[in-house]
Amino acid sequence: MPHPARANAIAVLGTGSDVGKSMITSGLCRLLRRAGFRVAPFKAQNMSLNSFVTPEGGEIGRAQALQAEACGIPPHVDMNPILLKPESNSRSQVIVQGRVFATLDAQAYFARTQDSDLFRAVRESYARLASQYEVIVIEGAGSAAEVNLRDRDLVNWPVVEMADAQVVLVGDIDRGGVFAQIIGTLDLIAPEERARVCGIVINKFRGDVALFADGIRFLTERTGIPVLGVLPFLRDLALDQEDSLDVDLRRQIPFAADRINIAVLLVPHMSNFTDFNALTEESDVLLHYVAVPEEAAGADVILIPGTKATLADLGYLRENGFEPLLQGHIQRGGELVGICGGYQMLGRQIADPDGLESGGTGEGFGFLHLTTLLKRDKITEQVAARPLHLSDQDAPPVQGYLIHMGRTNRHEHRPCFLLHDAKEVSERPGEKTGQDDECLDGAVRDDGLVWGTYIHGLFDQPSFRRAWLNRLRTRKGLPALDLTLSQLVNDKRRDALDRWADYVEQHLDLGLIWDLVGKKGRA
Repeated sequence: MPHPARANAIAVLGTGSDVGKSMITSGLCRLLRRAGFRVAPFKAQNMSLNSFVTPEGGEIGRAQALQAEACGIPPHVDMNPILLKPESNSRSQVIVQGRVFATLDAQAYFARTQDSDLFRAVRESYARLASQYEVIVIEGAGSAAEVNLRDRDLVNWPVVEMADAQVVLVGDIDRGGVFAQIIGTLDLIAPEERARVCGIVINKFRGDVALFADGIRFLTERTGIPVLGVLPFLRDLALDQEDSLDVDLRRQIPFAADRINIAVLLVPHMSNFTDFNALTEESDVLLHYVAVPEEAAGADVILIPGTKATLADLGYLRENGFEPLLQGHIQRGGELVGICGGYQMLGRQIADPDGLESGGTGEGFGFLHLTTLLKRDKITEQVAARPLHLSDQDAPPVQGYLIHMGRTNRHEHRPCFLLHDAKEVSERPGEKTGQDDECLDGAVRDDGLVWGTYIHGLFDQPSFRRAWLNRLRTRKGLPALDLTLSQLVNDKRRDALDRWADYVEQHLDLGLIWDLVGKKGRA
């Protein structure tokens, strides 16, 4: 396939899923940005329930939003033209260039790939990016050697060929078998594909890297391809990684009387777990992801997260004994919060007349007098908001984004947030505040102990996060903490991209990368 535009391209492909492609792509994007290049990320197809809304209101994978931040540019739907959001083991909602395209099972999807509207969207998006930027850093998906899907692939080798890209192959030594991963991948791909692999990266190494010198030598001699370096495992990186939810680590830390103890319910179709990442960094917070009711014992707050299958996950929570847990938690004076799908679950009823999920009508937990109607039109937009459920002196503004297909009627409840710049009301039609660009979101019980919202990312704001945590601290008899502590958390998260880029630069020989993008010529 001809190269549609002038940008140089580097592709980061992997020996499998979750080997670190997204993070290495982010690191390269940051390094190229710091070197003065106009650089953009590109992932033709992503499968994730962790998504983000661009300034124009399009939906993309969270990883591409992080990579755009690494490049110092706003995220755009062209960076991730196809996003698959699984609704079951065999069916996904297909987002094309930021908008819902269809809901398809796997066979129907793969029947519409390379010579279809889907691949045309990939080519169009890449061409636009390549005409605007000097370098495109492409991220692959899954394994570079998915031989059974090669004729239907539209994310790995067809994109590499389209962009005329050189490839960095990433293997994960932490999961074991890294030699077989790399050599097997190179053996299975076509000779012309292998010829594009310019370097190998060993990721997630634990221990003394010097002990792997023989391994580097073996791989270089066996493959004829240079090993660019070994990246030691780096755990405490405060970045919103797309599919990295370290549940087991958090379970090892017991709840404590002098902390704000938060339990997030693990549901099968959990989406946007990054909503809670900033909370985990707060020094006075212990956050657990809980799979069984007993694990939530001692929680001050229970959070029900967003989900791509609200009715199914509501049924899952009921079947696994969470409803009595939630009832007892509220009766003891604990706080219960629902985000997006979790907000819908707090109500009395969720209706799905068009079969967007499982169809029919389900009874919610009934902690709020809400009714929700699932509708085909999906709301995706960035919003700014002012909290209404905190006292005036503790009502700092928040920014976030909406991703939902439900319309919720709060009935007699007070709203939680006054939204600004929202294009459509996510609540009762016609319920305005007197200004065309404002509307209301969420609902809160009179005692303030149960509330929900459609806003994703609200805990990312240090002022709101600290005000909310201090309210919990006061209720628990603990002194309020200064906002500076929460601002330091955000400073750490903001600086994490540069820290990660420094780490990549320290451990990898990037000479080949710089040669590919012409850094020497620029200097």
